[in-house]
Amino acid sequence: MTNPCDLSATQLAAQYRAGAISPVEVTQAVLARAETTRKTLNAFCFLAAESALAAARQSGERWRRGTPIGPLDGVPVSVKDNIQAAGMPTRYGSRAPVGGLPSAHDSPAVARLREAGAVIFGKTTLPDFAHKIVTDSPLTGITRNPWNPDRTPGGSSGGASAAIAAGIGPLALGTDGGGSIRVPAAFTGIFGFKPSFGRVPHHPRGAYAPVSHVGPMCRTVADAAVMMQAITRPDRRDWCALPADTSDYAPGTRGRLDGVRIGYSESLGLQAGIVAPEVQQAIRRAANHLSAAGAIVESAEPESLQRSRDIHGIMWTSLSARLARKVGDRRNLLDPSLLRLVEIGESLPREALIDALVDRIDVGAEVAGFFDRFSLLISPVFPTVAPRLEEFPADNPPIPLLTSWCNQVGLPAASIPCGTDAAGMPIGLHVVGGRFADATVLAACQTIEDMLGIAPRPS
Repeated sequence: MTNPCDLSATQLAAQYRAGAISPVEVTQAVLARAETTRKTLNAFCFLAAESALAAARQSGERWRRGTPIGPLDGVPVSVKDNIQAAGMPTRYGSRAPVGGLPSAHDSPAVARLREAGAVIFGKTTLPDFAHKIVTDSPLTGITRNPWNPDRTPGGSSGGASAAIAAGIGPLALGTDGGGSIRVPAAFTGIFGFKPSFGRVPHHPRGAYAPVSHVGPMCRTVADAAVMMQAITRPDRRDWCALPADTSDYAPGTRGRLDGVRIGYSESLGLQAGIVAPEVQQAIRRAANHLSAAGAIVESAEPESLQRSRDIHGIMWTSLSARLARKVGDRRNLLDPSLLRLVEIGESLPREALIDALVDRIDVGAEVAGFFDRFSLLISPVFPTVAPRLEEFPADNPPIPLLTSWCNQVGLPAASIPCGTDAAGMPIGLHVVGGRFADATVLAACQTIEDMLGIAPRPS
């Protein structure tokens, strides 16, 4: 019999419908795997076994009566620990916040998932206040990659990516302020989707509010589509939330891409030698597959990428400095790498942030012009595969140069597996769409998945 931890969300719904397995059995299996990997992966900072099993029993009753709420009913979902889930502590991966008491309310996306019958079973690890793309923190220690425990699973949604890759639940809720869904997805061979800014309501928005997106992390595009149908409903608590979404994210084979114009770049303007040859080769192969599916793939990239990266650096460090002011005399408890960002942010003149905010509007207009000509842009997610844990000093984490520009202009973007390097480590393809083109990105990713297949799980 197939281990229920190896089934996707859509497969679980089919099994529930057929009466072949129950939500309780699945939840028990997921919780057991989470426990057995605590020391090896360290993907979870909190498990809510009692409440998860209670929700699973209620779901089981609904499936037995033939009255499930929908395709997520009884499906286990983990939540990143900077997103509130009622009854679970929210620590932001940090020792600095006072307390750590259980949250009284669900954040919007968690509320929507519960309303859809999903089983919220635990909180995943992240770096201190989600500030970097390596997942380690003074609060929870080091989170490791299931493909190779000597390598990082990425960050800041590193606990989520490690969990999905290891089969600890088919769905995870992550956040992305500069690459924090897409980079860990690329490093662990899973699918991660950053929706348009405001498409998935979020509250409280946290330290990096102006660039923070909430989205699904899973193994298949179909699972992401099902999750999007639930979590995109509006919520008045998020002032940045977009109006009600009428898009159809329903899963299914998307077919060919005849005539779709796709921009293609192997380096997005980075200097020669920064992007590893094996990563470039994998992106090139994916581009050839898209051409074979009928797309018109041309070498092209937005002209304002470096300006956007500069803006991101100013905003990220300025927001880090604001965070340090908020935690007050507990700032000495922050991760050394976060304190380094704080120092840079505190050294910036006030006009630097004002200039960046104004320049951001101009950059958004320039990028919109690019997507008037192209429906999509494909590129690497990161210049290399997942780095070894010792490659970066504590105060000098890697920078998401290939992904952060999307956050500055609020674009939908995904990481989808497109191959491995010689050592078998996953490589992610970055698929970016124009403003509000979330359904277009998911449709293209479904076509890519249909051609390349779902990435294997680490042994």
